Amino acid sequence: MDLTRAIRDKMMNENHMFVYRGVVTNENSIPLLMLLENEMENTEFGFVGKKRLFMFVLESLQNVSRHTDQIQHADMSLVVYSKTGDGYTVATGNVLPVTSIKDLKGKLDELNQLQPEEIKMAYRKILSNGELSSKGGAGLGLIEMAKTTGNKLDYDFVAIDDNYAYFILSKTVNSRGVGINTGDAEKSFQGTSISQLERLMADNNIFFIWSSHISTGVEREVLTLAESKLNGPEIEMNVRRRVFSVLVEIMENVAKYSPGKEPEKQYGMPVAMIRFDDEVYSITTGNLIQNEKVEDLKSKLDYINMSDKPGLKELFRSSISGQSIKTDGTGNMGLIDMARKSGSKLVYKFEQLNDQYSYYILTVKVEDSMV
Repeated sequence: MDLTRAIRDKMMNENHMFVYRGVVTNENSIPLLMLLENEMENTEFGFVGKKRLFMFVLESLQNVSRHTDQIQHADMSLVVYSKTGDGYTVATGNVLPVTSIKDLKGKLDELNQLQPEEIKMAYRKILSNGELSSKGGAGLGLIEMAKTTGNKLDYDFVAIDDNYAYFILSKTVNSRGVGINTGDAEKSFQGTSISQLERLMADNNIFFIWSSHISTGVEREVLTLAESKLNGPEIEMNVRRRVFSVLVEIMENVAKYSPGKEPEKQYGMPVAMIRFDDEVYSITTGNLIQNEKVEDLKSKLDYINMSDKPGLKELFRSSISGQSIKTDGTGNMGLIDMARKSGSKLVYKFEQLNDQYSYYILTVKVEDSMV
């Protein structure tokens, strides 16, 4: 439970909404982009701002996919979305050989010295000269990113060992689609917090983290992203179904008890994350809940946890027929189904925050070896 609190606090303190750690592919780039689009649905971002930001995100994802040279480090790639003022910050991280740093840094520094019109000229020059390599261009991707937002790119290299470094590329775009450069001559951009987030996820085998209001659209894209992760040939179909089913129910559980966006911003944003360790998938959510609902929910969770497999089957049947434990049949069905499909107890904790709200943390484990 302390891990969930640490994740929640880090995400809130650094304004992060979403973090994905793993291999970036053409297939999962779509739900990665759609997550941001759904989160922005009710914001003040205009059409131009959204278009520029999405183009930057797409190019960033392609850049990570193209330049992850070492297969053994591909799963260290990171995609981070953050809310900053009236805009969003998109940061990516991936491992590069230290031998490539000098050339890449030179290109970035040269690009950051150009004016918007000069960036467009450099872009046209590369296209007309046909200076394309197997990696997609002689800096073409970087120029495309700078051209899209009309401003400099923030970057940093964080050493991993003598042979590799973690390359962090970041961009903040405001609601008008204008890039905001956070690094300057006096204070250069620092990617340490991003690399620390990657290490935190690696040390705890975390695949992704969502920490913002969970709408229907966001829930759908989180499920799509999880599905792309579960489609690997090494994962049995039965396990995929069980993990996916539990994830559906636990996300619905968060939405069910949400008191709304404003209380979440003030007292504690929702958290959803998936971990995989030693053939066990751990799906954890955290969310605000009104104190008046805690005792009723706690009694339901305890009742479910006391039931064995046949007992859970009977409880589920009773909930379907409308004979719920207490009053809320639909909610009971979700909790019961999580216990049935996972084959494990529902591990929970309530942390009272004030007279009105508590923070409700729920973890469900799905074992790979369960029959």
